[in-house]
Amino acid sequence: MTRTPEDHGKRFDEIAPEYDDEKSPEYRTCVELVVEHAEPDGEETLLDLGAGTGAISLALAEDAGRVIGRDVSEGMLEQARRKASDRGVTNVEFDEGRFREPNVNEPVDVVTSNFAMHHLSDEEKREAIDVIAGLGPRKFVLGDVMFFGEPDPDEPFYSPEVDDPATVGMLADALTDVGFALTAVEPVHEQVGVLVAERSRDDGAQ
Repeated sequence: MTRTPEDHGKRFDEIAPEYDDEKSPEYRTCVELVVEHAEPDGEETLLDLGAGTGAISLALAEDAGRVIGRDVSEGMLEQARRKASDRGVTNVEFDEGRFREPNVNEPVDVVTSNFAMHHLSDEEKREAIDVIAGLGPRKFVLGDVMFFGEPDPDEPFYSPEVDDPATVGMLADALTDVGFALTAVEPVHEQVGVLVAERSRDDGAQ
């Protein structure tokens, strides 16, 4: 059953205070890989979709000119804002936004997302990737639940009642269909990985 963004927002509101304490080693590896591959050049604007409590946004703030964090859960955003304030990070802005309506009215250079897009159906993922491409980024780094083999609900990271992960092939097709080239595939688990999609700056101009 596919849930709405509002449904997911409410669910994450409830777990926001404990969210950072309950993450798996695989999740943390994905965070590290997304941060490693994002590589903003110090002046660039980075958009972090499904920003959660700010793990990616805050890790990359020092290397970016500006970071825009978007999430459907106000509870998660509150945690992210608190962490930014505690760390004295001033070039990060957290606000409500979703994959297909990111609440961003400017071009961005790099887009990141970690453990969030799997809540969308495959059709919705394609729509989201199309919206992301329309923002003109040169790079999109996606860490997520994704299937490298056959889906197995008995394995970690995949709960059919709340999740709708895609195969790596479906995600690769969706990315290439909008002009990205897949430049790295990082399997972390049979059902978790990181994809890096890039295009030239000329291709990214809209």
